[in-house]
Amino acid sequence: MKVAGILAGLLLCFALSTEAQSLRGLDKSPMDMAYYPDDFAHDRKFAPAKVGDKVYARVTYSRPAKNGRDVFGKLIPYGKVWRVGANEATEIKFFTDATIQGKKLKAGVYSLYTIPNETEWTIILNSDLDQWGAYSYKPELDVLRVTAPVKKTENVVENFTIQFKKAKDTPTESVMMLAWDNVLIEVPVTF
Repeated sequence: MKVAGILAGLLLCFALSTEAQSLRGLDKSPMDMAYYPDDFAHDRKFAPAKVGDKVYARVTYSRPAKNGRDVFGKLIPYGKVWRVGANEATEIKFFTDATIQGKKLKAGVYSLYTIPNETEWTIILNSDLDQWGAYSYKPELDVLRVTAPVKKTENVVENFTIQFKKAKDTPTESVMMLAWDNVLIEVPVTF
């Protein structure tokens, strides 16, 4: 009986190791989340939220790497809708109503697209969710469009990054930053 148990255990271990070997590798553009406030998820150290803590926005996106490539104008063509990252279209959830460049936006989940150009980008929030890339982007479902100027970064940003920062001393004024290569886009968002 002990031999049969040992053999069964070995067969199970072999089956599990064979199954694990057939898993696909890591995604080349791993998924990440950005929150406002920026420390909402990162500084909690798995502690429960404190009374009064509030999250205003969350962005779920994938982070492609530059890998020595010319990004804007080459890899990401100017004048065409971009999914803002890689893989699925980036999604942004507003937990409360927001205002972006004077345009009011209801709380909810939206796809985030851009149209990059050399001097300014068009930022697009769209109601069509769960899209792969921008291949089936439908402009008739745009909820909001604004423009933001292109700024240059001092250092190259290797992986596409979205982060929020506080704009003033009040927690309801923020800036959503999109950065990759040597490009930085800042979009003011008020809650």
